[in-house]
Amino acid sequence: MTPASFPLEPQPIHVPDETLADLKRRLASTRWPLDAGNEDGFYGVRREYLEELVRYWIDEFDWRRAERAINAYEHYKTDVDGVPVHFMRRPGAGPNPTPLILSHGWPWTFWHWSKVVDRLADPAACGGDPSESFDVIVPSLPGYGFSAPLPNRPDLNFWKIADLWHKLMTENLGYEKYAAGGCDVGALVTGQLGHKYASELYGIHIGSGQKLSFFNGDRGWDFSGGRPLPDDLPEDVRERIIELDRRFASHLAVHVLDPGTLAYGLSDSPAGMLAWILERWTRWSDNGGNLESVFSKDDLLTHATIFWANNSIETSTRIYANNNRYPWTPSHDRWPVIEAPTGITFVGYENPPGVATGDRVRNFLESDRAAWYNHVNLSVHDRGGHFIPWEIPDLWAEDLLRTFRGRR
Repeated sequence: MTPASFPLEPQPIHVPDETLADLKRRLASTRWPLDAGNEDGFYGVRREYLEELVRYWIDEFDWRRAERAINAYEHYKTDVDGVPVHFMRRPGAGPNPTPLILSHGWPWTFWHWSKVVDRLADPAACGGDPSESFDVIVPSLPGYGFSAPLPNRPDLNFWKIADLWHKLMTENLGYEKYAAGGCDVGALVTGQLGHKYASELYGIHIGSGQKLSFFNGDRGWDFSGGRPLPDDLPEDVRERIIELDRRFASHLAVHVLDPGTLAYGLSDSPAGMLAWILERWTRWSDNGGNLESVFSKDDLLTHATIFWANNSIETSTRIYANNNRYPWTPSHDRWPVIEAPTGITFVGYENPPGVATGDRVRNFLESDRAAWYNHVNLSVHDRGGHFIPWEIPDLWAEDLLRTFRGRR
C-alpha cells in the first residue's frame, strides 16, 4: 500500500493550549500528603521524587517539543464499530511491506513502541534486509490516550478489542492479511487475534505467553487464586513469589475490583494520576534502582500527558475489570488455541520464582501454557523489564523479525 493509496487523511496530534494551562494550574494547586517515614518507598511513591517530577512538569517539561517528535510520524483517527480509534503509522520502506499492528498495555501508551517503529518499517536503514519491512500501525487501545473519550462502550476488554483491530486492519485500512505484535494487555489482544483470525494473519509476536483465560474466574485479581504458600518452599523461591506479589497485587486488585472508584481521584489530580502510574513504571521496569536510566523525566511526562490530555485514566484502567467481568470464551475448540505462528520474547526481570533466565524457555515448554500456542520462535534476554520494546528495542525488533522470516 503506497502513501497515496492509504485510505485515511493524516490528523496530527495537537493538545489544546487550554488543556495544558489547566494541567499546570492543577499541578500547582496539589495538596500533598505528609508521606512521613517513607524515605525507603515502603509505603509507595516517595513524595520527594514526585514533587520533583511535578515541578519539572510545571516549569521545564515542553509538551510541544514532545508533540513535534510524535508528529514526525503519521497519525490518524477513525471509527471502528462506533469506537474512536487513534493510531500512529510508519509506512514501510521496503519493496512489499507487510502490514503489522502493535498493541500496547497499561500503563503504556502508543508511544512506548516508538523505539522499534523505524527499525521495523525500514530495516535496511539499520543494516537489515529491505524485504523484511513492515507497514507499522500502532493504535492507542480504545479508551487510552487519543482513542478517547470512549462514551458508548464501557464493556471493552482484550478480546473485544481484538475484533475491533481485525476490522480496523481488514475493513477500515483494507489489508487482506497482516501481522500482529503486543505486550502486556496487548499480548492478550494479539493472542486473541492469533486465536480467532489465524487464517488472516501471517503470525504474531508477543512479550509473554499467558493463557487467554488469564482473567477468567472469581479471583481474577489474584495471581495465586487465594492458595497459601507451601511451608516447604525453598527460601529463594518464597522470596521471589512475595516479590512478584508485591509488584502486581495492588495493581491487579484495584483495576479488577474498583477502577471507577480510583478514577475519581486520578481524573481530578494529575499529581495523583502520575503517582499511580509512576509506581508501575518504577516497579515493572528493569532499572536497577534508577528509574531515569530507563525513562527520563521527559519520557515519563510525555506518557503521563498522553494519559491526562483526554481524561483517559478511567477507561484505561477499566479494561482489567472488563477482562474479568466478560470472561474469554474460545471461538473454536482446536489445539493449539492460538493457531497463528507465534514468537515470544521473555525477559529475565520477569522470571518466574525459581527459574533462571537460561531456563526460561524450557520452563515455558514444560508448562501448561505452551500447548496453547503454535510457537515457532522463543527468545529470552537477561536485560529488559515489562516495557520490552522500550527497554530493549533492538532485541525486541530482531526477535519479531525472526518470527516472520519465511512467513510472508
